[in-house]
This record gives sequence, structure tokens and C-alpha cells, in this order.
Amino acid sequence: MIRPILKTALAALLLALPAGAQTLTERNEAMFAQMQQIRGLSSAEISRVRQIFAASPNGWMGQGNPAVTQHPLTPEEAAARLGGSVAQVQSSYRNREYERICGEPFMVPLYDPATQSPRDATVCADMFEYPNIPMVYPVVWVRANEAAQLCAAEGKRMGDAHEWEGAAAGQLLPPDYPFDRIRGMGASAAVNTMRSLHNSRYANTSGTYSIGSWRSGVCATGSFKNASCNGGSFTGCGSNTYPAGSFPECRSPLGVFDIDGNAAEHMNLPLSEDQMASRGSTTLGVTEMKGSWFIWDTIRAHEHWARWRAPFWHGTRVMAEGSHRNYHLGFRCFRDVG
Repeated sequence: MIRPILKTALAALLLALPAGAQTLTERNEAMFAQMQQIRGLSSAEISRVRQIFAASPNGWMGQGNPAVTQHPLTPEEAAARLGGSVAQVQSSYRNREYERICGEPFMVPLYDPATQSPRDATVCADMFEYPNIPMVYPVVWVRANEAAQLCAAEGKRMGDAHEWEGAAAGQLLPPDYPFDRIRGMGASAAVNTMRSLHNSRYANTSGTYSIGSWRSGVCATGSFKNASCNGGSFTGCGSNTYPAGSFPECRSPLGVFDIDGNAAEHMNLPLSEDQMASRGSTTLGVTEMKGSWFIWDTIRAHEHWARWRAPFWHGTRVMAEGSHRNYHLGFRCFRDVG
């Protein structure tokens, strides 16, 4: 058994190496050590996380293919730009009041500031994309069902679409899914109907991102797409993301970082009440990809703002074994509290 101090040293050593000098397994092991040391995951939780990574088809899940990924900033460079060491920046992102509400570091309570306070929250969201550690690269090449399993391994869950939208917009409102209007429809027709009704309702928020009006350079959106990235292959496409939290102004009004930029995110879109993660469902609905990604300043693949809902891209059930994955798609977890 590796002692905690040796785990920390191993993680620091591996992350100091050039990306191409490490295998994906080595990088994942370094990340697991960070999750234990910085976030306090138990050995049992890390064991469950390792099992999910080990079972992932092709073994692609992680922070990007080291052979082609070219991160624009190292964690040390990102921290130096913020005026400290990696450890100092990580400490600066801790919010002790929120930790008392959410039960662990790097989570924020979701609520409606017009009528509630943070202590009224019944759900919290990860402050950063998984593995939810500032100055650490997000996990990508993860399927929606694997994201749900990884959240469950820590006693968390996938978020429903309205929760992600509330986290981004700065106001968690009650669910507004028109289940009565889509009953009996196939998945594609139901999603299109829900999308149209929802986007019409929030038409006056068009162009409002988690940071307000779009400003280039404020979020992790100035990276590049590899010239070899033809069609989204693992061998050709680098996950050229930034360390989480590299852009402190890329923060939603409720305190969630990197919703715009870095990795796009899996989310659960329920098509009936019994598919709502927020109501305890584990079967879940269909996949929805939320947010923008690491080249958003130059390539805007679709419209996006805080309460906008997407078309049924690569649509499957969340828990389908063949749900979508790619080099710029990750996730974040949510946790029920109270």
C-alpha cells in the first residue's frame, strides 16, 4: 500500500513530465492520488473509480491522449498567472461555508437568490469539471453512462438539465419539463418539442452566458484543434484543455467555474418524471451535451447560452453502453444535501 506522502510525490512527479512521456494509465494514477489527497476521497471510493476506468472500452477515458494532447498551460503556469503555487491556488478556491452546506470541498449550493439563501439549497454542483480539482485537467473520452457511474461512486449523481442551466444562469428554478406535451412521443421528437418550448420561454436570455455577455479570453476557450483531428479520432485529436480554474472570471453567478469553455459536459434530459436524477432516478433519460469547449473563441460549433437546450446530438439514453464520447466532452457531478 502506497503511503499518502508517497502518493502525493508520485502525482507531482508524473504531472511534471511532458504529456507525451506518460502513459494514460500513469496520468490517471496521478489524478487518483490527487483526488484522495486534495478532495479527500476514501480508498473505497477510489477503488470504485478505478474499476469504472478499467472497464471503459478501449481504455481511452482520462485527460486526453498523451501522444497528441498539447495543453496550452501546465498547472504550474496557470497557477503562476494567478499569483501563486498550485497548492496556494487550490486552497484559495475553497469556500468553508459552502463546504459546511455541501459536505465536501469544491462544491457550490444551487438556489434561487431572489427568494433563498445558500443554506436553503437542497442540491450542490461540482465547482469544476470532473475530477473537480482546481489546476487539474478535466476528464474526457467519457461516455454518459460512465459519467453517471463515476458520480455514483462518490455518492453523487448526474445533474438534470434544469439544474445545470440554473448553475450556469445563477438562478436554480423549479423544473419546467413539459412531460404532458411529449407523452407517447419517440425520443427524438420529444427532445425537439421540449427544446422548442424551453428555448422559446427563455428567448430573452439569448446571448447570456454564465459570464453574462460573451467576452473572448475570459474563459478557457482560446486553445486550438490539432491539425490531425479529422473526425474526432482518439489518435488524431488532442484534448487541448486548460487546468480547471485557470480563468477566475469564468465563474457563474452561483460560483460554478468553466461551464463555458474547457470541456463540454454530459447532462441528463428527463423525458418523464421517473427519469429525473433530482427525484432519485438511476435509469435516467437521454443525453444532452451542455456548454462550450476549449476552442470556442475560434470555432463556435453551435449556439449556446445559459438556459439554451441543444438538439439531440449523438442522442442515446444516458445509461446506454454506446452513449457518445469524444475528445472535448466531460462532465461534472451534483449532490443532494439536506
